[in-house]
Amino acid sequence: MPPTLPDFSSSVRLKYVKRGYQYLVNNFLTFLLVPAMATLAIHIVRLGPDDILALWRSLEFDAVQMLFFALVMVFLGTVYFMSRPRPVFLVDYACFKPPVTCRVPFSTFMEHSNLLEHFDKKSVGFQMRILERSGLGEDTCLPPALHYLPPKPNMEDARAEAQLVIFSSLDDLFKKTGIRPKDVDILVVNCSLFSPTPSLSAMIINKYKMRSNVRSFNLSGMGCSAGLISVDLARDMLQVHPNSYAVVVSTEIISPNWYAGNERSMLLPNCLFRMGGAAILLSNRRRERSRAKYRLLHVVRTHKGAEDRAYKCVYEEEDKAGKVGISLSKDLMVIAGEALKSNITTIGPLVLPASEQLLFVFSLIGRKIFNPNWRPYIPDFKQAFEHFCIHAGGRAVIDELEKNLQLSAQHVEASRMTLHRFGNTSSSSLWYELSYIESKGRMKKGDRVWQIAFGSGFKCNSAVWKCNRSIKVPVDGPWSDCIQKYPVYIPDVVKL
Repeated sequence: MPPTLPDFSSSVRLKYVKRGYQYLVNNFLTFLLVPAMATLAIHIVRLGPDDILALWRSLEFDAVQMLFFALVMVFLGTVYFMSRPRPVFLVDYACFKPPVTCRVPFSTFMEHSNLLEHFDKKSVGFQMRILERSGLGEDTCLPPALHYLPPKPNMEDARAEAQLVIFSSLDDLFKKTGIRPKDVDILVVNCSLFSPTPSLSAMIINKYKMRSNVRSFNLSGMGCSAGLISVDLARDMLQVHPNSYAVVVSTEIISPNWYAGNERSMLLPNCLFRMGGAAILLSNRRRERSRAKYRLLHVVRTHKGAEDRAYKCVYEEEDKAGKVGISLSKDLMVIAGEALKSNITTIGPLVLPASEQLLFVFSLIGRKIFNPNWRPYIPDFKQAFEHFCIHAGGRAVIDELEKNLQLSAQHVEASRMTLHRFGNTSSSSLWYELSYIESKGRMKKGDRVWQIAFGSGFKCNSAVWKCNRSIKVPVDGPWSDCIQKYPVYIPDVVKL
């Protein structure tokens, strides 16, 4: 006898009950106001012209009272408009596209590792297993200094990489937006591991001959989440400086931080980090509203201290055959989870519809009063956002957020494909992901985007953007020559 199909009726009914609940709660005020307005309209219609005229005459208006009322309304309106935050618009952005000459296929990477005397056989095998499970593709790029045998990166090489990445991104940004470098009022640069003197911000100001009174900031040592910290800083500056342009540059210069040794936790950045950078133009000018791509709604920053132990990874042998299982350390998972939970707790009330907030509150009350073993309710953030940009720091991070936030494969597609095509580009990865969504033609007017970044400390920072206009598929950009072949299937293990 063939197996019978499962009974889907209960789940289908539950789905429609939840949809009805969401519609009712999210439109609760409408359901209250519509009957009240209808009742008032019916009552007015039933009154005759004489009754309406008599009602109007019965209201005695005093000129002094009317003037006082008008002044109060003008005062309150002025206070409201003066106290509310200035809108911050993302006019446009540009991502660095590495030259083909910097491409490092797996075969080249492993050949160089074998030829270098810095690594023993176990370290070479370890790097190979990392690459097999990394989720990276064959087109990721390393800076020119790391293509030599042996690599000997120095300050000159690091500055050359910084100039290549940053100047290319800024050139594209100025070309896209049509603004001149002298129009820039605020400059924020973030690069965690390379902090030279003179600074990177000074290098940009000198290169583009920016004004002497440009307000410049150089952030370092903040990890992969520093991009959104820079956006938050630029937003704060735009609140106190009206009619201004702010440029944010996010990058990571990796050549001077290449590791020549056999400590496994230190070898991981060699395998995952790749060239990348982005330049973003923000403005509070009202005239930019019409052409800006996005409007910044919220930036939330959370921090859970754990010092350096939050970065270390544990690689344990699973059996005697020598298979290596890759897992993030317990410290990292716990701390990252706490940072993400704090971030979600903060951003949830700002973005979630009332239906999801009520379910979360009911779940919290139920656990406190009735049964502490109840599973906590995870809000459905798909009700608040159409697009998700999760920092492409590694495959495990994307997998965990997809599972815990109950996202679909399409929601994390931009993150997975960015990791595959460009690798971990640190703080700039969020902008490659946003560019991927645009290149697929998926960004429509009114869509909301949630950018989630993880970094040192341990930090979890997020930003919420609202699309200002439907965005046409760009003809240039980092994905212009390869978007047609994405998404691609990424196996769990790629045997080398």
